[in-house]
Amino acid sequence: MRDQKILRERAQSILLDQFGLKRFRRGQKSVIYRILEGKNTAAVFPTGGGKSLCYQLPSLLLPGTTVVVSPLIALMKDQCDSLARKGIAASRLDSSQTAEEIRSTFRKLLAGETKLLYLAPEKFFNERFLASIKQINISLFAIDEAHCISQWGHHFRPDYLKLAQLTKDLEVKQVLALTATATPTVLDDIRKAFKIRKTDAIRTTFHRPNLSLRAISINREEQYTHLLHRITNQDPGATLVYVTLQRTAEEIASQLQQDGIDAVAYHAGMDTEERSKIQREFLSSSTKVVVATIAFGMGIDKPDIRYVYHFNAPKSLESYAQEIGRAGRDGRSSTCEIFLAPEDKTVLNNFNYGDTPTRESLNHLIEVVHGQADSFHLSHHRLATETNIRLTVLRTVMTYLELEGWILATSPRYETYKLKPLVSSTVILEHFKNKKKQQIADLLSCLTKGRIWFSLNLTIAKQRLNMAREEIVELLNQLSEHDWVETKVSDLTFGYHWKKRFRSLPKIANQIYQQLLERESMEIERTDQIFKLCETTECYAALLSEHFGESLKEPCGNCSTCLGQLPMVAINRKPRLIGSAAERQLEDVIEEYPNEMRFHRDRAKFLCGLSSPQMIRKRLTRHPAFGICNEIAFPDVLHQLEEQSID
Repeated sequence: MRDQKILRERAQSILLDQFGLKRFRRGQKSVIYRILEGKNTAAVFPTGGGKSLCYQLPSLLLPGTTVVVSPLIALMKDQCDSLARKGIAASRLDSSQTAEEIRSTFRKLLAGETKLLYLAPEKFFNERFLASIKQINISLFAIDEAHCISQWGHHFRPDYLKLAQLTKDLEVKQVLALTATATPTVLDDIRKAFKIRKTDAIRTTFHRPNLSLRAISINREEQYTHLLHRITNQDPGATLVYVTLQRTAEEIASQLQQDGIDAVAYHAGMDTEERSKIQREFLSSSTKVVVATIAFGMGIDKPDIRYVYHFNAPKSLESYAQEIGRAGRDGRSSTCEIFLAPEDKTVLNNFNYGDTPTRESLNHLIEVVHGQADSFHLSHHRLATETNIRLTVLRTVMTYLELEGWILATSPRYETYKLKPLVSSTVILEHFKNKKKQQIADLLSCLTKGRIWFSLNLTIAKQRLNMAREEIVELLNQLSEHDWVETKVSDLTFGYHWKKRFRSLPKIANQIYQQLLERESMEIERTDQIFKLCETTECYAALLSEHFGESLKEPCGNCSTCLGQLPMVAINRKPRLIGSAAERQLEDVIEEYPNEMRFHRDRAKFLCGLSSPQMIRKRLTRHPAFGICNEIAFPDVLHQLEEQSID
């Protein structure tokens, strides 16, 4: 008890001395004290609720390195820069870094100089990285966006499912799972995955009384006029305008600029440097307007965002909660308004339908997996193209096969390593003696020379050198760590081992197909929940809080319904016809691309502007008719094609 008391006193001192804060926010102390007691813990705080401090502060009191897993590169960079200003040794490893930056990070890690290491989950696919990180004393494994582990979450990522097993493989001492958007069901999944007791899952209140939640039903033609009216008549303040499509972001930002508004577009299609510039300008401005897809805001900590407008409806209540959570972090009043156009529901739902493959594609995938040896590796990218299943969906299917106990995921690996010598082979070999020197020489003899880079196929090298892959990877690590070569990898394959073989391929394929249809329905329901929220006569804040597992004692008094605005009337739109012009264009496409357009579902996707791997490979997404029916509901398009049987 005395040791715990000392640790708590030191935590209070660090809070003030290193972070410049006089007191903990709600929930932070409970989480941090549990971490210092060595307990696996979950923190469910609203966006902007101070989750980061829950691992940053303990990292300074724990003996080893705190590893933070996050899918957000912007968060990693911003937090590393912020921690450096506080004198805290933090590093990151992500795809935006140079080879020299990565080598420098590894040197500091192995020397024990790094207290916090930020990583993307896919980093653990790199066997060289796994070999290196096993040498590190990981005192705390913090998982940001932990809701991604749950298949019932709004952003299920199969990569996250492997993190629970990874913590066991790395013999991690304790885990901290953090999220802003966990429903009770999702939190149960998180707790189960990381062995977190119910009393060690800390949830703070979702409701923030300074946010005024509004919604207005509006025709598509009136959306921009309404947005311009809002911006020109509001008190000055930093403003976020969320849209669904990248082209919409550019169009709206351009219109606002023409109308004299200091606005800029932001989306994932821009290069990294341009996006970073926009973020920096927005952070330093008190009046700028950013028109963005959901790519903007993740990990951006700006306290004085006064307005968040959803020009297009958010895709789910979870997405809505995250996006409005970026407003008013300074505690001052902020307005969050949805412009609800009926057409948006069609567009959002069509995205959900676009993920579901044809039965034929799923049958093909099951046949390919069935034909593998007892232990095997597959390239997800190649398999997605071969089966015409979107990459994210294919990974989800492989995860379903894991969850059902058919296969067990083993270590991913890269089939090809590329090396660029930084010194001569003579210089390298003079640092080794006897057996190790011969191994290095034999390894170098396996390289295939290119113009600048040498290629090494590990499968071939393993056979030629009669060495285990792990031994070869360890040799490559030594060459890289001493700055004798620069290394990069390609041809990622995922490893699996059969636990039990399929007994009936059609039965397995049908079972997985039904799971995908169930997930499709679940995503459709998420979209419906947004429209139901805006059509309610109840308090918006109360309904949102209930969704996330808590109850408000009384209505917020500050949302559209509490202020007496009439609830929106549900609009049931009649099914629209494809039209003869679209039918003629589709017939031409079918004639030119018979293999890609064999099935009604693929044809409906083409008309609705929903891509597939084969469409992308054949550049059908650039065809003038691609997306010609993008404002017609996908089920309506599919039904009409099946009725008409266009061949």
